[in-house]
Amino acid sequence: MKPPRKRDRWRRLLRHLFIGHHAAQRAFPPPVRARIAAAVGDGERCHAGDIRVAIEAALHPAAVLRGMTPRQRALEVFAQLRVWDTEHNDGVLIYLLIADRAVEIVADRGAARAVTADGWQQICAEVERHFRAGRFEAGVLSGVQAVAAHLAPRAPGAADANELPDAPVLLS
Repeated sequence: MKPPRKRDRWRRLLRHLFIGHHAAQRAFPPPVRARIAAAVGDGERCHAGDIRVAIEAALHPAAVLRGMTPRQRALEVFAQLRVWDTEHNDGVLIYLLIADRAVEIVADRGAARAVTADGWQQICAEVERHFRAGRFEAGVLSGVQAVAAHLAPRAPGAADANELPDAPVLLS
């Protein structure tokens, strides 16, 4: 993969600077976040995994200048939110970076065995398709439902405690 051109890096920096950290709150107001939390809870009833949704409006300018990718940031958030810290290693993070209109899914070992890399990419592509059309809520809901559908046949619901919060987290 070629490194981004200098002009593209500056465009990305400007996008992250001007989007503002309140963009996540505008795109995902409390009623929308409540519906996402309900979808996560509903999905987790059909499988043993734990889904966490993290939404970030933009990266810090220093991270953009360093060339941090949405994937790298998703891995950081996966660790920060302790999505890996479930009894059966079945946590799944759906990370949204609004400034880049990017979606990344990071799955812990137990959940990663249940879905192929292509399966995760298909889910991300579907969510990003909604994002490009400005349908953020629909995108996240379709992503949560798709993750649940992929996990259900391979990891049927169990008497596991809900180890991760269902409510999406807005990162600043």
